[in-house]
Amino acid sequence: MNIDTIGIVGSGLMGSGIAQVCAAAGLEVVLNDIDEAAIQRGLSTISESLTRMVTKEKIAAETAARIRARIRGGTEFGDLGQADFLIEAATERLETKQKIIQALDAVAKPGSIIATNTSSVSITKLAACLASPERLVGMHFFNPVPVMALVEVIRGIQTSDATFEATRALAARIGKTAIGARNAPGFVVNRILVPMINEAVFVLQEGLASAEEIDAGMKLGANHPLGPLALADLIGLDTLLSVMEVFYRDFNDSKYRPAPLLREMVDAGRYGRKSGRGFYQY
Repeated sequence: MNIDTIGIVGSGLMGSGIAQVCAAAGLEVVLNDIDEAAIQRGLSTISESLTRMVTKEKIAAETAARIRARIRGGTEFGDLGQADFLIEAATERLETKQKIIQALDAVAKPGSIIATNTSSVSITKLAACLASPERLVGMHFFNPVPVMALVEVIRGIQTSDATFEATRALAARIGKTAIGARNAPGFVVNRILVPMINEAVFVLQEGLASAEEIDAGMKLGANHPLGPLALADLIGLDTLLSVMEVFYRDFNDSKYRPAPLLREMVDAGRYGRKSGRGFYQY
């Protein structure tokens, strides 16, 4: 299928990053959010990212200007109706995602694909609320989107072969490497990664080592580029807690129990980098 225009719902960190890489690949992008203030924050994030790339001489100023010109913002779902490929990039909550993709299903033109950028929510469950469930697919980007090379493409039980293959082709077009996954909580990467981070929180909670020592141990002993607690702060402790709660509920297995300290940190509003404080101070 021909994909020329991408519609993205959610202009936060993930949505703005997805918009940037799509525009950099020559695609026109419509970035949607609930109000104009959110749109402007997203566009500002993209502009700042492009400016850093120019400063580091990764792209020319003229190239950055062309990328930015391909992205327009809007608050009306109707603006997304002519997009060839739609990506929902809102918060990691089932009910919120269901409402958004139902609204997208109502305005999307025939033959377009709807993707959900999720790290844990069931693609099959989301697709079940659509009139055309075969066109829903999971497309899990990693943060920061302009830097991270991987995209997980996840098929629910209803996802058609055409939808799945077109999504893999789009991932390649925007410079990402795609791995396919069947629908299951956490898919591939987060199924491994998030419980590891949760275990690091248990180690800290039990006083076995400090946050700095835990992170140094994993960086020097396992050759990780970033320690698990510093990574938790980067991802967002609230996001990690949401993912662990999904694992705990859907697998019905106590090994996925969220660490009490993780829950307490979230209750205290210590979400990591985005709040200025998590396991470290920012």
